[in-house]
Amino acid sequence: MPTLQVTPDLNLHYEVTDFAEPWREHETILLLHGNAESGEAWYGWMPELARDYRVVRPDMRGFGRSTPMPRDHAWSLDRLVDDFIAVMDELKIDKFYLVGAKVGGTMALHLAARHPSRVKTVSVLSSPTRGEYAGDRYRAWVDVIERTGVTGWARDTMAKRLGSAFPAAGIEWWIQLMGRTAVSTQLGFIGAVPKVDIMQDLPKIHCPAQIITTQDNPLYPVELVREWQQKISRSELLVVPGDSYHVAATAPVVCARAVLDFIRRHATSA
Repeated sequence: MPTLQVTPDLNLHYEVTDFAEPWREHETILLLHGNAESGEAWYGWMPELARDYRVVRPDMRGFGRSTPMPRDHAWSLDRLVDDFIAVMDELKIDKFYLVGAKVGGTMALHLAARHPSRVKTVSVLSSPTRGEYAGDRYRAWVDVIERTGVTGWARDTMAKRLGSAFPAAGIEWWIQLMGRTAVSTQLGFIGAVPKVDIMQDLPKIHCPAQIITTQDNPLYPVELVREWQQKISRSELLVVPGDSYHVAATAPVVCARAVLDFIRRHATSA
């Protein structure tokens, strides 16, 4: 179980999965998960990605098997990006392809803007660019978590985010995964999200960028996504059928194959 002590208060857990032929050189994909998740969230992607790429899946600071954070932790995108760069430095991986889901995609875009020499391409799925869009929802969640815990909050909200076609057993699996998050981490993190704004980062992203969302996304309409996507010079928008917010979870094979196609199309210029 690899961990890295990034800062005195954090042992960051990560997984490296690699089923490509060991005798040939192959490249790396870094996957960044969303709120109240862990690297396990990418289970549906791994058979597609790990055949040909080394896949690195960190558990974000405070989440999964990484050290929980206190409620008053000073969350910042810069600190989170520094954590991920520290993992890649530890693995001696200079350049990589980057993929993020939900707020993990927000971090991915910030990372691509801050470290342009490290990122070959970036793909994000259902990712917000301004926390203020969801500020009221996040503030309401604080009360739910304080009353019912993270599992109760996930049970109250997850079905809506996974859409009408996702199976009940799958919803329960996601509830249990998210319910492992420490209450202190979750309360502190969602208190910080409404302050996030990466709009100033978008024009600074010069690598090829892929933005994926659903046709009937219940949180972020396609028109809103297209508005900010067009601020990234080398970007393209992919709209997947469905009404889920968490498209990385509800259409993992479709999305993973789309990301692989995007990576391969841009491999020579990355």
